[in-house]
Amino acid sequence: MKALKKVLLLIFTVGIFACNQTKNNLTHILNFDADKEEIEIGNMLDSLNTAAAKADFKSYFNFYADSAVFTGTDATERWNKTEFMNYAKPFFDRGKAWSFTSIQRNIYFDKTGETAWFDKLLNTQMKICRGSGVAVKEGKSWKIKQYIL
Repeated sequence: MKALKKVLLLIFTVGIFACNQTKNNLTHILNFDADKEEIEIGNMLDSLNTAAAKADFKSYFNFYADSAVFTGTDATERWNKTEFMNYAKPFFDRGKAWSFTSIQRNIYFDKTGETAWFDKLLNTQMKICRGSGVAVKEGKSWKIKQYIL
């Protein structure tokens, strides 16, 4: 009988904890506006493209999280943010980096609303390309955590 009481107490305690966790998650989800966040991410990705087209090095790399990883079109192109900055700096210094325009974009969110992943078709100097990546919410801003071109 004591063992049964302990098991029931344990189940009750876990249930209360789980309900509180669900309630906290629901509160976040109820406050999450997917349409608004999708627009914010779209604007961030468009601004990223604009910054590159204008060779605005600082603005371009401010859209990346400090721990971001960029994977380019060539098999050797996998860089952390600092390595990507070093690679890209000469292009930006010449006043012309690259000019990509989104043709079509899909954005998805995890259940917390703090992580999103995207894929997009891009009009580029290399013809039509696909970009995809992961963005994370840092404070009130979305930052690119991973980008694959």
